[in-house]
Amino acid sequence: MSDGVTKEPIPETGVVQRGSFELTLRRLRRDTASVMAFAVILAIVLLAIAAPLVATMTGHSPIEQFRDTGLSPTGIPVGPGAEFWLGTDQLGRDVLVRLAYGARVSLLVGVCASLIASFIAVVVGTTAGYFGGTVDLVLSRLTDLVMSVPFLLCALALVSVFGPSLSLSVAVIVFFSWAPMARVIRGQVISLRRQDFVQASRSLGAGPLSIMIVDILPNLAVPIIVYTTMQIPNSIVFEATLSFLGMGIVPPTPSWGGMLADASSNSLYLVAWWLVFVPGTALLMTTLAFNILGDGLRDALDPKSARTARRLKRQPKGATKR
Repeated sequence: MSDGVTKEPIPETGVVQRGSFELTLRRLRRDTASVMAFAVILAIVLLAIAAPLVATMTGHSPIEQFRDTGLSPTGIPVGPGAEFWLGTDQLGRDVLVRLAYGARVSLLVGVCASLIASFIAVVVGTTAGYFGGTVDLVLSRLTDLVMSVPFLLCALALVSVFGPSLSLSVAVIVFFSWAPMARVIRGQVISLRRQDFVQASRSLGAGPLSIMIVDILPNLAVPIIVYTTMQIPNSIVFEATLSFLGMGIVPPTPSWGGMLADASSNSLYLVAWWLVFVPGTALLMTTLAFNILGDGLRDALDPKSARTARRLKRQPKGATKR
């Protein structure tokens, strides 16, 4: 029997299919720390891009010395003020302008060195893990040899022979950065080469190069992206260390490590705190932001991670997922 009440039809809602990239971005946006880290990185990138604009706005070049207005009568650097927003260094140069141009050097070295090191690590790790046997033995021992070489000793030897330069700094950073990632890639490939899809490709006549590029490499996208992202701050710190020790960027080209080295000379930071605080804070914020973003990418690309599971548990029970 009908009770006289007409029921309205329930509107049909279409199912929206989202790709893995969109789902990754959705998970990444839920992580407040990763969003803030990305904002810091974006601000530093914009500062590096706008370095000539900063020089034009202030009317100061990164190597121009203002000994009359940038130094006190006793030769002490001038602190932050209307003319020099972040103060001057021991030669009367504008710290803000040098910070902006130093960001260019740090980001260039960090990104380029990380990409080159990741490429070498992927080639070595994939080759060693797929072929095994003698190839794996030789490449694994080469990786162990690279990881056992002292960083500073090798850098000192190379600089004493070739002299400090930007290209040498990148080469040294790449040499000491690819080995740990190659070990991780090798272990992943050893596990993947036994999977059914690899055996199926091999049975269909696919060659080793085709299997490694078409079948194995797409399954290594997550560790490659995460390790490359987290390698960038390490490369930036390596460059700052080399510049601090006088083995990196040749003065007067500004770099954050070189600025810290200038502040430490003659204990100048005792009377000019901004010489350490400004480049040190920029270096700290950059490395911290890249590390936090790398952690966020790892969790976003792996929805089964522990942090993602805890975050989902904290959601209200009645919350609906779109």
